[in-house]
Amino acid sequence: MIRPRRLRPGDRIALVAPASAFKAADFDAGAAELRRLGFEPVADEAIRARARFEAGPPELRARVLHDAWGDPSIVALLAVRGGYGSQQLLPLLDPDVMRRAAKLLIGYSDVTALHCWSFGHGVVSVHGPMLEGRLAAGPVAYDEASFMSVVTVAEPLGVLSPPGLEALVPGEAGGVVVGGTVTQLAALLGTPWALDPPRGAVLLLEDVGERPYRVHRLLTQLAQSGTLARAGALVFGEFPGCDEPGGEPAIRDVIREFVEGFPGPVLYGFPLGHTRGPSWTVPLGVRGRVTSSPPALVIEEAAVA
Repeated sequence: MIRPRRLRPGDRIALVAPASAFKAADFDAGAAELRRLGFEPVADEAIRARARFEAGPPELRARVLHDAWGDPSIVALLAVRGGYGSQQLLPLLDPDVMRRAAKLLIGYSDVTALHCWSFGHGVVSVHGPMLEGRLAAGPVAYDEASFMSVVTVAEPLGVLSPPGLEALVPGEAGGVVVGGTVTQLAALLGTPWALDPPRGAVLLLEDVGERPYRVHRLLTQLAQSGTLARAGALVFGEFPGCDEPGGEPAIRDVIREFVEGFPGPVLYGFPLGHTRGPSWTVPLGVRGRVTSSPPALVIEEAAVA
């Protein structure tokens, strides 16, 4: 795997909109937060375009990504928001351009499609905060320590054991860390860009606002495709808004029942992506390990060089 260069104070970060359109207030607040962290956010005016569901037509959004990769003054790309539309870009993107540039790609949610594409072409990326809802709200909405450690320090992140993390299945296992939003992972199945986890992978799974039976259906699809069978460990997010109205069944119980008999460790409640509180940053494409006693995700390789 290619590890992008670490970020340094003053580095230019391209703000990109590969998915849905965004609000100007979120953009401005998120850009201000990046400046507070010591970086220089820049953006092509084309990201303010609008289409029916997305921030402009796919060809325009793909061009913005290519331009950011090709600009030697830019060190990283950070998504303004998720929503819908990243998957539309995959047949339009040139992996050779991305690999030569070897720049950090940061985001979550719908950006899972780009993370899977990046992993498939051998480049580490970062499951981390976007502007909308995270950086725009400041450190109450994202974990500043894990974000800065992942993107600026050329050392392994180490042990991540956030409050509330619990083991649903005991054990210990290690492998390459991959994954993202469950709905997007399922949407990629049957396409040339579906996530193909290496044997023994640490598979991260998170989502938001999906009723329990829908999450169960998505997990069933991932199981029947063989995706879950290739994983050595599973780390589930908090799944906010996924309990059935009225509270029964709770999404935690549905997931606990689903993973009974899984041969490796399973954790639940990692504050990843869509969270109730600050969202933690985790690199994708690096080696990690999952332990159940105590429950922890251990990142064993640096994301950046």
